[in-house]
Amino acid sequence: MNAIETIMRTAPVIPVLVIEDVAHARPVAEALVAGGLRVLEVTLRTAAALDVIAEMKKVPGAIVGAGTVVDIPGLESAIAAGSEFIVSPGLTENLGKAAVAKGIPFLPGIANAGDIMRGLDLGLKHFKFFPAEANGGLPALKSLIGPFGQCKFCPTGGIKQETAADWLAVSEILCVGGSWLVGKGTPDVVAIEAAARAAAALRT
Repeated sequence: MNAIETIMRTAPVIPVLVIEDVAHARPVAEALVAGGLRVLEVTLRTAAALDVIAEMKKVPGAIVGAGTVVDIPGLESAIAAGSEFIVSPGLTENLGKAAVAKGIPFLPGIANAGDIMRGLDLGLKHFKFFPAEANGGLPALKSLIGPFGQCKFCPTGGIKQETAADWLAVSEILCVGGSWLVGKGTPDVVAIEAAARAAAALRT
């Protein structure tokens, strides 16, 4: 099985994490893993993100990757920090070729048929549908799956615990990205673990 597909099939929800303080990294990761969500996407939206990735990788069972990777310097920094996979909000030919050349599991963002075709030209078949709800939601992705049934998807953006099951009922959707699992500020590890358990139970 393709390496990115293995990661996507690990759990039904990939937490999308924006963490400002590196001291929060391990408690958050430990709570998510304890709740059954092992694949963690740390977005490169904060100054602490690369250090957060390095810290989260110390948590047994965690599979840690970088999100919001938008260019080659970001890709290289994320890999140097120990990222096990790369997620991008979009797909350019330069970034796609660089990720493929690095051999790292890569989940680029797509919003339309042209994006998917660009990915297929690069040999990619696994995509993040982003921003999912703003792009027309589940009906829009189902329409794209029609001509691109060989592809697998992880919709991200606006999905909640209450709506995730609807997306996951589609066989070409292997997982969803979720930002609802971890609030801002000091982590409430009990609440995070409970949210993770609920999310992990979406596909049993």
